[in-house]
Amino acid sequence: MKPIASVERLRLKFPGKDTLLFKDLSITFYEGEKVLLLGPSGCGKSTLLQVLSGLIPHSIDVPMKAERVQLPDHWGYVFQDPDSQFCMPFVDEEIAFALENIGVPREQMKERIENLLEAVGLFVDPHTDIHTLSGGMKQRLALASVLALEPDVLFLDEPTAMIDEEGTKEIWQTVKQIARDKTVIIVEHKIDHVLDFVDRIILLNDQGKIIADGQAQTVFSHYKDVIASQGIWYPGVWDEYMAKRQYRRSVVQQEEKMIHLRQFRGYRLRDVKIRVEEATVRAGEWIAITGKNGAGKSTLLHALMKLIRTDGTYELYGEDSKRVKQLHRLLAFVFQNPEFQFVANSVREEIAYSLRLEKRKEAEIAETVERLLRRFHLWEQQNQHPYQLSMGQKRRLSVAASIVSGQRIFLLDEPTFGQDAKNTFALLELLESYREQGATILMVTHDENIVKHFATRRWVIEDGRLVKDEPISQHSPQAAVPSV
Repeated sequence: MKPIASVERLRLKFPGKDTLLFKDLSITFYEGEKVLLLGPSGCGKSTLLQVLSGLIPHSIDVPMKAERVQLPDHWGYVFQDPDSQFCMPFVDEEIAFALENIGVPREQMKERIENLLEAVGLFVDPHTDIHTLSGGMKQRLALASVLALEPDVLFLDEPTAMIDEEGTKEIWQTVKQIARDKTVIIVEHKIDHVLDFVDRIILLNDQGKIIADGQAQTVFSHYKDVIASQGIWYPGVWDEYMAKRQYRRSVVQQEEKMIHLRQFRGYRLRDVKIRVEEATVRAGEWIAITGKNGAGKSTLLHALMKLIRTDGTYELYGEDSKRVKQLHRLLAFVFQNPEFQFVANSVREEIAYSLRLEKRKEAEIAETVERLLRRFHLWEQQNQHPYQLSMGQKRRLSVAASIVSGQRIFLLDEPTFGQDAKNTFALLELLESYREQGATILMVTHDENIVKHFATRRWVIEDGRLVKDEPISQHSPQAAVPSV
């Protein structure tokens, strides 16, 4: 087979880190291969894609050395964060920009754009403002714009992280059809959807070292213990995780009303984007907010946080929310895109920021920050800029920085996407420990395992409306929550 992308003796180090991410890493990819990069959050999977595509160091300034780097001639890249790759304000213009780059005549563009949007399942008016799309819809657009380039090599960095289960299946079906003859290098935590597609798996450990390289069946059979110890997703990991937990879930008294809504509406410009006829949330509840991409799940959290205009009844702890001057003291909010909330130049300072605004004593700030750095597995990254973190690390930082003030209501927009298994379970158990102490969690999620094993209620959002509010039966044994 013909080599199409490679690197020899790669060394790379992020500013603020004391150690190399890669130390003399060598790897070659061949024409037509379908390769899955597996490894724990922060091991360098996305960074390796960026080196192989030439984004590092040509577009992203990261110090690196290599004896030789072979870059593909014609490639396309789908980022974890779709916002980072858009160049134009509207959907059709974004795809047209890609088509212009490969010389497609103007009169052919309309049909090509419509076909690409249909291929990725993005059924919107082509001239839709990109900023009005949900995260999952943006991921579909990012894939469409890359497919428009008709590249020989596709770099896919968790292209379905924010897409619902049904949409994930559709996206991968599209990729499998379109990329049959292409080289595809994938980073993906939802591995069940790609195992029948990839012919090679490269397994990295938490130090960015390749510890296995071979066929999927071989890697999973011979390195199962290593995969589990590194906290990497693998088929059946949820079942094994739950089987290890043999305890009865504690019942939390749920009399205290935390949130009450009646005829509640949230607006974007003049349009009503979310409606809740009536709903009450009590202390100790974990509400999973589910629905298709674009249904209005994130918009509901934005309305509760008053990031958009609202009307109707909205009470917090029995008081009209209009009288609450500092909403962030009561509500901890985590955006779907963690970069939207970063304000400091280091991980440590990001966590400390809110505490400094509250004029806490420095000794108290230092103790709290250190505790959270360790609890969220960010100790080694404490001096890095938040933007230099992996997506999983960014998610953990956004949660840590949001709950630092001791709020009892958590509004979380897909906090587990981009996380490896180890950190997903650690985060869920941490949230469960807060719930047991009387906190309330409202979490947007596409993960049915979280709904089944952790949530106490489910809210279903359809077409901008809360249409179903139902309790969840806890059939399976639950995990004992470790002290944190």
